[in-house]
Amino acid sequence: MKMLRKTVCAMTLGAVMLAPAMSTTVFAATAASEQQATASLVKQLNGIRSLSATFEQTSKATAGAKPVQKKGLSAQHMNQTFKGVMKVERPGKFYWETTSPSKQTIVTSGKTVWIYDPDLQQAVRQGLDDQVANTPALLLSGNTNQIMKSYRVTQPNKAKTYYTLYPKQKDGVFQSLTISFGVNKAPNLMILADSLGQTTYVRFNNVKVNASIPASTFNFTPPKGTDIIDQ
Repeated sequence: MKMLRKTVCAMTLGAVMLAPAMSTTVFAATAASEQQATASLVKQLNGIRSLSATFEQTSKATAGAKPVQKKGLSAQHMNQTFKGVMKVERPGKFYWETTSPSKQTIVTSGKTVWIYDPDLQQAVRQGLDDQVANTPALLLSGNTNQIMKSYRVTQPNKAKTYYTLYPKQKDGVFQSLTISFGVNKAPNLMILADSLGQTTYVRFNNVKVNASIPASTFNFTPPKGTDIIDQ
């Protein structure tokens, strides 16, 4: 059996997306309380029923961290930019297609996650259990109440709409997740600091909020001849 290529998959579902990259030089900023930060983030997320955007994703070694050789991204993928398209419809529907430099598609309609690698003709089928549902890549498509149960929310400057989230479970693959919202009340940047000594930046462009997305976008049928791997 061919080996599954884990580069984009790992970045997007495990060690994927996002950590504190906002400037720390704003000395006069007043941080919100955890309760205020949570309420503010919930308000931002509840305004999003659907979302589509193009993205650019780059991973770098976290300053001072020792690289992990057996997990996460290999050295050849660090500082490499992956580009693609993301579509979300709440609750629970998610489509993430990397188009360059390699192709990979991650899609779920809320029950099963498919990770499809056309170059290897492989598709991984994975149940959307609590562990997978709480990964950063699915944050924007998730249930707001469940998100609040899974993360401790901070807002370093209550005048600014960016938030840093810390997972309440300490055995996850990432340590902190930062999400920033633009003037259109849509996310424009997500940053992940993971437990493998890597920081991943995802920048969103051409963002459309609450536009209609065809239901077929979130349905996946493996092409004929595809190797299916159940996990």
